Formats: sequence, structure tokens, C-alpha cells
Amino acid sequence: MNETNFTLFQNIVEGIEIIIYACILAAFFRSFMAGKKEWNPQKSIRTLIVFLSYAAVYFINIAADLDGWVCMVIVTALLAAASRYLGIDRKAAFLFGVLFFCIRNLSSLAVASVNFYTGRRFVQGEEGIEKILWNAALNFCLVELLQLILFSALLYIAGRQLKKCRMELHTKELCYLILTPLTGILFVNVIFRILLMVSENRVIQLYEQHPALIGIVPVVAALFYAGILVTIVSYQKMVGLQEEKKKYFVEQQQVHAIQERMEEVEQFYDGIRRMKHEMRNHLTNIKGLYENGNFGEMDQYITRMDKSMNVFELAIKTGNPVTDVIVNDRQKAAEKQGIQFKSGFIYPKSERYNAYDIGIIINNLLQNALEACERMNTVNRYISITSRQKKKFFLIEVRNSFEGKIVMDADTNLPISTKGNGASGSLHGIGLSNVKREAEKYMGDLDIKVKKNEFSVTVLLQERRQV
Repeated sequence: MNETNFTLFQNIVEGIEIIIYACILAAFFRSFMAGKKEWNPQKSIRTLIVFLSYAAVYFINIAADLDGWVCMVIVTALLAAASRYLGIDRKAAFLFGVLFFCIRNLSSLAVASVNFYTGRRFVQGEEGIEKILWNAALNFCLVELLQLILFSALLYIAGRQLKKCRMELHTKELCYLILTPLTGILFVNVIFRILLMVSENRVIQLYEQHPALIGIVPVVAALFYAGILVTIVSYQKMVGLQEEKKKYFVEQQQVHAIQERMEEVEQFYDGIRRMKHEMRNHLTNIKGLYENGNFGEMDQYITRMDKSMNVFELAIKTGNPVTDVIVNDRQKAAEKQGIQFKSGFIYPKSERYNAYDIGIIINNLLQNALEACERMNTVNRYISITSRQKKKFFLIEVRNSFEGKIVMDADTNLPISTKGNGASGSLHGIGLSNVKREAEKYMGDLDIKVKKNEFSVTVLLQERRQV
């Protein structure tokens, strides 16, 4: 092999390497794209855009001979700009690009020591430029293959950890997550610039002057990668704590709202007691009107009494004051919106259920059903809540009319919220997770089904053991 063939060989391998890395980047981004996991044309087009963004920039780099960091910036900027079409949050797309290039640089730095050691072994003792170039080409292939394997494994591990995180990032969260990767990219570029230097027409290799660096450099690269994983894991725990805080906040707000309504119910029952106490006076007045022959006034008096008593009438009785309040409130809200409301809910005949726990479950289910019906444009809108008790098991089912599509979260098996990212939107979607949380207190679970234009949630509870 002569020098011309060796240069051509390097260029071919470099072109193949660009295509492979473009495929890896496309696969990495595809795993975070919104939509179904199975194949679909739109998602394939998005994946192709990621592939072309990388491949085009780096093939142009072969002709233009740009610095490596310039290519990184351009590709990352292109991916961030196309993030909306890709179905990825813009800040998350920027983070993915930075992580991709950081891990690629770290893997390249880790195998630099291997390249120095094997390069000397392959060339040492060889005579003739042709034999040396053949061995150099073989070493080049082996090192590139090792780097590709190492990079793929490290990116896969980081990608799996990232999937456990919420990918709608705030600016502060993005800065926290990219600090270590950006530092790693800068560090790798500095190290590569000093590993091989030319001074007075003499090539100086830092590994030759400081042999200990052969082991230190890969360790430093590993520490940077470990720092990236630690940052992701700590962010994941921080997000988990925030989600728990939100769930607890929503649950406490719901309990507080139920308690306030219970105070109103107490006033309601006081009104009934007062009505019973005043009934004797009403009967005396009616008797006086009858004896005086004032039948018209008597009729009006009875009509007014009937109206005043209707104020204290509950349309739906569930067998428990807490659930009475919730179901009747939701029934009135549905009627105002012209939504048909049916209730067959009866509170379980067992002291091993907490009324507020059951209240939180049906409050969230009915509130979600109301919101789904309010977003419908059709006339035929309905909500139905039923319950069944069999021995130690208690079943709650809420069905409602529904329009649109449901995207399920792969980790929680709960629908992903379709509301905005505002203050109220950030709390929306916690409803069903709170239902699941309450169900788990009773060793239960919930089942979600979507059939045609109907959405149904079934919650199974078991009696808790008495302590």
C-alpha cells in the first residue's frame, strides 16, 4: 500500500464512519420522538431529517476542512431548530445533541491511549513503507471499531437513563444538565490539541514524555461520563420529588375542598333540622287558613313550603356524606353543561375504607370525565359512575363520551396530558396518577379502556387490614 492508497483508504473509512454516526444519532433521537413506537411514515421522515443533518454537515466538512467543534455547533443548532417538527422539546433536543457529541468525544479520548499503544506495536520492527502503511491501516480500523462499540454502549446507557426523566426542561434545568457535557467537550478538545504537537520540525507526543497519561486519560474520560450519569440520575430524583410534591399538593387541595363542602353540608343538615322544628308552626298556620276558608292562600303557602324544602333535597344519595357532596356537585356541573349524568354509585358497606380516599378517587375520575365532555362538540355527551362490592373487593367504574386520541405513557400506563404547560396545565394529568396512588393504598389498581367514542376507568380496591 502506497501513501496515495492509504489516504484514499482513510477517506473511505471516514465517509463510512460519518454514515454510521449519522445512523446512531438518528436512532438516538427517534427514541425520544413523540408518537407510537411502531413504524409510521411521518416518524421515518423525522428520523431521516436527523440523519441528513449530521451527514450533510460532516460531508461538507471533508471538503471545507472546518474545526470539529464548528460541526458540533451546526448540527446541534439544526436539530434544536427542527425540534418542533421532530416532536421533541427544543431544550431537550439541544441537550441530546450536546450529550451525543460529548459521549462521542469521551469515547474517542478513551481509545486514544489504545491507539498510541497499538500503533507503536503494529509499526515497531517493520521495514518498508508499504508494510508500515498496511499495519497503520489495520490499526486505524481496529481503533475506529473499538471507539464505535464503546460510544454505542455509552450512548445507549445514557439514553435509557434519560427516558426516565421528564423531557420538558426549564432553562435552569437545561443549564444544570449540560454543564458537565460541555465541560467534557472543552476538556477533550484541549487534550487532543496537546497530545500531539509540532515543535521545531519535530513531532512531540505527550504520551512519550509522560507515559502515565496512557492510563490517566481514559480514567478522566470515564469520570466525565460518570459525572454525566450522576447528573442525569440526580435530576431524575429531583423531578420525582417535584412530582410527588405536586401530587401531595393536589391531594391536599382536594381534601381541603371536600372538607369545605362538608361544612356546607353540615349547614344543609342544620337547615333540615330547623325545617322539622318549624314544621309544627307551618301546620298551625295551614290549619288556621283552612278553618277560615282561605283555600287560595293555603295553596300558595304550601307551594312556598314545597319550594323551600326542595333546597334541602339531594338528587343522588350514595350512603356517605363525603361522596354525597362530590357526586351531587359533579351532577349539577354536568347538568349546567347539558351533559347527561347517571349514578349507580353506592358507598361500600365496610369500615375499612376511608371516605376521603374514596372521595379523592371519584372526584378525580368525575372531574376528568367532565373536562373530556366539555371539549366535545357533539350533542350526545354523557357521564356514568357505578360501583359494585363483592366480599372484600370494591369496584368503581366511570364511563364518559370522548373525542380525540389518547397517548399512553410507556412507564406509568397512564394517559399523557394534552393540556398546556401553564400553571394549571402542569397540574393537569396528575388526576389519574392520584387515583392510582389512592388505589395502591388498598392493594388495588386501575384499568383504562378506550372503545370508539367512550373512555372508561375501572378502579379495583381491597379492604385494608385493621392495624
